[in-house]
Amino acid sequence: MTTARPPYAGAKPPRLAEVPAFNAAVGGGWADVDTPVPLPAGAAEAAAAHRARLLERTGPGTVVAGAGRAPVRSNDTAYDFRADSDFVWLTGCAVEDAVLVLDGGSGDPRDHAATLYLPPPARPGETAFFADAAHGELWVGPAPGVTDWAAALGIDARPLADLDAALAGRTGAAATPGTDPGLVRRHGLKNDPGLATALSDLRMIKDAWEIEQLRQAVDHTVTGFAAVVAEIPTAIAAGGERWLQGTFDRHARTVGNGPGYASIVGSGPHAATLHWVRCDGPVLPDQPLLLDMGVETGSLYTADVTRTVPPGGRFSDTQRRVHDLVEAAHLAGLAQVAPGRTFGDFHYAAMEVIARGLDDWGLLPVSVDEALSPAGQQHRRYLVCGIGHHLGLDVHDCARSDYDAYQGAALAPGMVLTVEPGLYFHRHDLTLPPELRGIGIRLEDDLLVTEDGAEVLSHALPISADGVEEWTRGLL
Repeated sequence: MTTARPPYAGAKPPRLAEVPAFNAAVGGGWADVDTPVPLPAGAAEAAAAHRARLLERTGPGTVVAGAGRAPVRSNDTAYDFRADSDFVWLTGCAVEDAVLVLDGGSGDPRDHAATLYLPPPARPGETAFFADAAHGELWVGPAPGVTDWAAALGIDARPLADLDAALAGRTGAAATPGTDPGLVRRHGLKNDPGLATALSDLRMIKDAWEIEQLRQAVDHTVTGFAAVVAEIPTAIAAGGERWLQGTFDRHARTVGNGPGYASIVGSGPHAATLHWVRCDGPVLPDQPLLLDMGVETGSLYTADVTRTVPPGGRFSDTQRRVHDLVEAAHLAGLAQVAPGRTFGDFHYAAMEVIARGLDDWGLLPVSVDEALSPAGQQHRRYLVCGIGHHLGLDVHDCARSDYDAYQGAALAPGMVLTVEPGLYFHRHDLTLPPELRGIGIRLEDDLLVTEDGAEVLSHALPISADGVEEWTRGLL
């Protein structure tokens, strides 16, 4: 049987942009689409206040902040775009390639100009409508326009094509770390470490709007933990760690922007690996299961919570002994979170409990005092990471602050941080008795520093071994 060749077989396909008939056919007959700006309530007002706080610190001059661009994954595919956190803090906007130009004027925060430069969506009638896979609405769907963003944010917004002219003559203007390096080079901008530090320091104190975003992130994370634990039988039967990781990530994308970081699901010996994100192992029914997960809201604020659960509903005596020591360290750390306390206080409080417990078990090669000294730290073999960090738009928030403003600073109302002690006994660690090898336990909560103490935002999840067992059994 002979099949006839289709018409024009073998001919070079035309470039559609160069075919007038196609352009005429595709350019008309489209209804207007009302596309709302994806902006959480209160975000514009919060961003305006953030810009004023920055200018109070930096004074006159120009600041350039870029949203960034999704990195290439492979060939012509990119990772999902996530806007730079400093840019989001200053604008409330999360549009790829967008740039904020903030002119400090005389140095008075009331005397400044903020202009947002955005790539406009390519709409019907423009060649880019069908030819630009990044901005053409035929490829990416209808999107808000420049004027829509201006109205929603309450600032001047202009097409990105106007940016080069706006930056002419501003050589030496300070750029945030997330600004496109090509833009920085092209206009002679300056990657100013002082600006990066200023933004990091300012973001430590959350305003009321930010605190509400973090509450939502934590609340969604708590329900995500419940969804994951309910899937443990399926994971044991076939799906393994990756089934549970996928369960949480699907939940996070349903209720928010997605997971705030790569979700950690470690069963048995994998729980002792601090950042076990491969999640390619089975879920063992009789071994502790470490879950470190956080929902990132639509406003891009994230939670960061950890619990270690018994997949069968009960810890063994040895597992409970490890969990109890971590819990004691956790409670000691929580008790040190209050205004006026040094950020490092909860770290040292938790470490002291860990060191004394390890000493009681005969695992310290030196005295407790020597281990806790700066020249010792032998107990850190089983707990090499720190005990907590600031939390906000980034899971490890405010990371560009220096020691005096971070670990050496006093806690203040409005700070949000994590406390997360753990013990990580690797299965190939010959310093351990066999019964402890392969056990990893971590507890992590998110806290808001208040005027008179601290509020545990993730209090809905139990921390005691009895409470974790009961909660787990109720969901299985």
